[in-house]
Amino acid sequence: MTTLITVLVVLAFLAVLYVFYRMQTKHYKFSTRVFAALGVGIVLGAIIQFAFGTQDEVTTQAMEWIGIVGNGYVAFLQMLVIPLVFVSIVGAFTKMKESKQLGKISFNVLATLLGTTAIAALIGIGTTLLFGLQGAKFTQGTAETARIAELATRQETVENLSIPQQILAFIPRNVFADFAGTRATSTIGVVIFAAFVGVAYLGIKRKAPKEAEFFANLIDSLYKITMRIVTLVLRLTPYGVLALMTNVVATSDFDAILNLGKFVLASYTALLIVLFVHLLILVAVKVNPVNYLKKSFPVLSFAFTSRSSAGALPLNIETQTKALGVDDATANFAASFGLSIGQNGCAGVYPAMLATIVAPTVGINVFSLEFILMLVAIVTISSFGVAGVGGGATFASLIVLGSMNLPVAIVGLVISVEPLIDMARTAINVSDSMVAGIVTSARINELDRDVLNDSNLVVEENA
Repeated sequence: MTTLITVLVVLAFLAVLYVFYRMQTKHYKFSTRVFAALGVGIVLGAIIQFAFGTQDEVTTQAMEWIGIVGNGYVAFLQMLVIPLVFVSIVGAFTKMKESKQLGKISFNVLATLLGTTAIAALIGIGTTLLFGLQGAKFTQGTAETARIAELATRQETVENLSIPQQILAFIPRNVFADFAGTRATSTIGVVIFAAFVGVAYLGIKRKAPKEAEFFANLIDSLYKITMRIVTLVLRLTPYGVLALMTNVVATSDFDAILNLGKFVLASYTALLIVLFVHLLILVAVKVNPVNYLKKSFPVLSFAFTSRSSAGALPLNIETQTKALGVDDATANFAASFGLSIGQNGCAGVYPAMLATIVAPTVGINVFSLEFILMLVAIVTISSFGVAGVGGGATFASLIVLGSMNLPVAIVGLVISVEPLIDMARTAINVSDSMVAGIVTSARINELDRDVLNDSNLVVEENA
């Protein structure tokens, strides 16, 4: 009987998938289909949970089959991270008009990404204190216990490394291993290698322009092929979002979510404040924040629903260049670096909040200037190498908590609300990379303000 009911649940899910396929064939807007999938997934997951419960065999079996769609979609996004990072960064060098711009672009992009991460950490600390969460204790259930055990294993990779050792760990000793994603810091390793390839290209461009032109054309071809693969994967987004949200809602412990409600509220408050800081930075370079929000909404909404900074990369670059007036080289640099460096949500706000929550349990005064400055510094340094698809916030938190000798169990205790918070975190990560692009392009006098101020130029993903 259980198997029959499971089959019926899966068939119902497949029927919903078919409805979304029909919406695609009738050319409904991409964003409409994604948000519809988000809503339908929540409703479908709630029905399954109320009908069978989170631990019932029907729910477990059905989620395994539904997980083929959701987890398969995430796996495709992960597949794209390394190729996207490499071709985008090298492509930024080949698109660069003058090699002397390299230093200015790199410095301004990194300064914006890391500077806003430090501010995000301060906001995370402040919001935690404002909501009185320092020293808070959360309920530990079966899922949380399993998560804590898993984290103990992951922490072994970072707990014995000092900050200088962690910085050295970013350097790619075997670039082929990093292309295979064998290390937690493989993404930043590929970023560094791609930067070296780009610098080498600029050198060859001066000495052997014919060979440099051939290489530039090759990279341009690889870039277009990679972007085409991305488009094919992005077409799966509504189906992936539907499956992921169904799974999250069907298997979530709502009592645990209510228990962590204050933490969720504090997290969203902190992330909204960070977004406000982004808008203030844009005002400083004479960019209308309302215009920015309107033009960035498609890519931010995609990041919110997909929970993937890497998946949003093509739309991010296209939005910067075609709607926000950012030059090609800067857009590629900012969007690509933003995948692994200075993510305001995952590597800024989140680790700072967790550290502030857990610090009083080991006798640390979270109001002391020493604690705050040390935490902000460690969060900023540790924001290098955070992957753009899933798990980045966990990795960043493990590094920060480990560096400050704080217990890591807190990361496992918030597992039930992780997907809910991660949606907003990802949107903030992507916003930060776009802000870095706009600020940098403005500072090197390459920002096309005619494009920026044209309200009709809004990029909509047509996947």
